[in-house]
Amino acid sequence: MSAPQCRSGGGRRIAVVLFNLGGPDDQDSVKPFLFNLFNDPAIIGLPNPFRTLLARLISSRRETSAQANYALMGGGSPLLPETRRQAAALEAAMSAHLPGDQVKAFIAMRYWSPLTGETAVEVAAFSPDEIVLLPLYPQFSTTTTQSSLKAWHETYAGQGVSRTVCCYPEAPGWIEAQAAGVRAKLAEAGPSPVRVLFSAHGIPESLIKKKGDPYQEQIESTCAAIAARAELTDWTICYQSRVGPMKWLGPSTPDAIAQAGRDGVGVVVTPVAFVSEHIETLVELDIEYAELAHEEGVVPYLRSPAVCVAAPFIETLAEATVDALSRTGAAPFGPGCRAGWKACPRTCERRAA
Repeated sequence: MSAPQCRSGGGRRIAVVLFNLGGPDDQDSVKPFLFNLFNDPAIIGLPNPFRTLLARLISSRRETSAQANYALMGGGSPLLPETRRQAAALEAAMSAHLPGDQVKAFIAMRYWSPLTGETAVEVAAFSPDEIVLLPLYPQFSTTTTQSSLKAWHETYAGQGVSRTVCCYPEAPGWIEAQAAGVRAKLAEAGPSPVRVLFSAHGIPESLIKKKGDPYQEQIESTCAAIAARAELTDWTICYQSRVGPMKWLGPSTPDAIAQAGRDGVGVVVTPVAFVSEHIETLVELDIEYAELAHEEGVVPYLRSPAVCVAAPFIETLAEATVDALSRTGAAPFGPGCRAGWKACPRTCERRAA
């Protein structure tokens, strides 16, 4: 491993690249955002030109309904403003960890601005000595982390020694931030019997079985750690946002809500794969599933907020960055990664060595 580079008269210039999916800024950007999403081979595995044609068709058909959902949030997604808050909070935390270095956080979105290519140019202009690639996806998946990292490696041409934090499913600060949110909502529920539903974004089962995606195992690891930290006795894992005819991970969040109704318990829904508020939390969980809970007689129906800039979570990002600077390659931060899955970055690095 090469020693960290230093500039004369100062410390290192360290770029931390925060990856997320992105979201449309306004009504006009909904359709191109959807096209970028469905044109990603990690989402639709068809070869071109078929994938591009299908992406155009899906984005056209879903534009109106998606615009209506984003209108419920003021017309666009809040994901970028929230990610900017996380970037600023991380920079502040890093100034305490590495006071002699210049640390700058950059945002690279997969499907809407600032797109990865734009951010790659900005990072190159910063001329970093060190680069830490830090996905804002606690659990690794081929549909999120792998896709974002692939886009980065295809576009970045600047300087700097690079390393990757591939996942952090049980990082202590991440778990504590989630557990604190759950405890607060359970206190709000009072003495009523309540079940905690850990709701994660779903993916097709085929990605687990055929591509060796570790996502499901890491979701389960995250949820078990939160349940232990919050001392939960009634909790379950479920998956939301299913689309298409394929078999997805289950049970679905709507099915879990319906089951709570049959069991006569309220629910606290906790998003465990999202670190910021966006359409899946503010519309799907807060509006669509709240209406379903009312229909199913689920009382109370409460939702734990995304961690966003909660201090323990930001400290996890800072600690993951410092930890990564001592190595190269890809590695997880904290426990929860089994590293035996075919799609795992460390497994891929070993095969390539």
